[in-house]
Amino acid sequence: MTTPSIRRPRQPTLKVDAEGVPRFGVGHWYGLGIVILLLAVVAVGTVIGLAVRDGASARSALLRHADPAVLQSGRLSTSISAEVGAVRGYTLTGAATGPADYRRAQAETSAAIAEMTRLLQGARDAGPARAGLTEVGSRLAAWRHDYADPVISKTGQPSAALGEQRFAAVRDAVAAERDRLAALQHRAADRLNDQVDRLYETLLGGAIVLVMGALGLTLLIRRTVLNPVSALTGQVRRVSQGDMTHPLQVSGPAEIAELAAHIDAMRNHMLEEWREATEARAMLDEQTQELRRSNAELEQFAYVASHDLQEPLRKVASFCQMLERRYSDVLDDRGRQYIDFAVDGAKRMQSLINDLLNFSRVGRVNRDMAVVDCEKVLQRAMDNLGLARSESDAGISWNPLPKVTGDATLLTQLFQNLIGNAIKFRSDEPPRVQVSARRADEVWEFACSDNGIGIDAAYADRIFLIFQRLHPKDEYAGTGIGLALCKKIVEYHGGRIWLDTEPDQQGTTIRWTLPAIDEPPIDDDSTENTE
Repeated sequence: MTTPSIRRPRQPTLKVDAEGVPRFGVGHWYGLGIVILLLAVVAVGTVIGLAVRDGASARSALLRHADPAVLQSGRLSTSISAEVGAVRGYTLTGAATGPADYRRAQAETSAAIAEMTRLLQGARDAGPARAGLTEVGSRLAAWRHDYADPVISKTGQPSAALGEQRFAAVRDAVAAERDRLAALQHRAADRLNDQVDRLYETLLGGAIVLVMGALGLTLLIRRTVLNPVSALTGQVRRVSQGDMTHPLQVSGPAEIAELAAHIDAMRNHMLEEWREATEARAMLDEQTQELRRSNAELEQFAYVASHDLQEPLRKVASFCQMLERRYSDVLDDRGRQYIDFAVDGAKRMQSLINDLLNFSRVGRVNRDMAVVDCEKVLQRAMDNLGLARSESDAGISWNPLPKVTGDATLLTQLFQNLIGNAIKFRSDEPPRVQVSARRADEVWEFACSDNGIGIDAAYADRIFLIFQRLHPKDEYAGTGIGLALCKKIVEYHGGRIWLDTEPDQQGTTIRWTLPAIDEPPIDDDSTENTE
């Protein structure tokens, strides 16, 4: 007998594109998308950082330089006006406090100029304002030298026209400086506004970039995962609905393509097995037809055996017996012995044919299954064994037995064979047979125990095979079919039968099961029946 070869599924290979370049995997696509998204985030963050830096610089230029410089220009104008007022008051009144007021105002003017110089030193585009501040200082110095200082110190008598001329130059320089500072302030404010607008635009652009990146990543997931998986699901659904010849062709990343290749290999393997199974079913159908023809022939043989074979055997036995009666005075002892052998052989042949017919009919002939009372079946079997029981002085006892669904004739034969074996294979003591039943879940477990010669546990499986005998024919009569017939009857009813192999057990105990039906429970404490 040859061993069938095991067909191994085709190993899938990684799909490549038309140019033979392997497809990118999902991890590669996601890695590329994440890198691009990170670069976009870094770029947006850099632009936002630069905008924030420039905005902070513009804010600093406005709040730390331009605005304070404008404020200091007002202080400068006030202090210069105080100088002019002190000089004029001293000229008109000659008050003793005039020189001190002039010196105080002069110190205030110097402090304002110094503060404005410091503020404009670090300001952006403050060159004209610094030059104008220098011009204010030089013109103010000329007014002091030519007019204010001589008046205050009484070292000269400069004309009022000269003083007015020098102060007009100072006033014009201060006004021009204030205009320059105002322009510087406006430019700083404009730069700050521009930087704020730029920051808002950058934030909006960054948000748009992030949204576009998220949409791109979503489209990437849809293209690389969702669409291929959806396509693969649809094709697998077609295969699961019976279209086994439909190949799986899915475009997508390497992992999806490899998964599709594995599933397609499984489909091919299942298709090959389905074809082999179809061929096997066709062969099985042919064998079934052959078995049906063989069974028909066996039934025909059984009919012939039951009629055409038994009739010649009955004639042989009958004529041999007539020969013995009519010519017994002529035949010697050996002749009569030969006739006895012939009659015994014919009867044994008839018994064997009948047992074979009974064995072959179990499960083959349709029978009506009905509810059977096992106690009535047991009573009928004991009636059939009446002669054997009386000759052996056998005692049979049984507990209350249940009702089961089965064939009464076959169950009668089952009890008859088991009790008959207990009587046949007896020991020196008169046979004692005990039949019992107990409920075990969904079945009834029956037992037939005796005090006979017993059966070795080594033969527990062999005794239920047809034509298996453990004793010579001249020691115990029989055809070797009885227990095989019991096994076939029990299995026909959906149960099983076995030899109880408990150690230190006297005699033989055969156990078997039959499916239970719904009925009132048996009173196990009821009186045991004995015959």
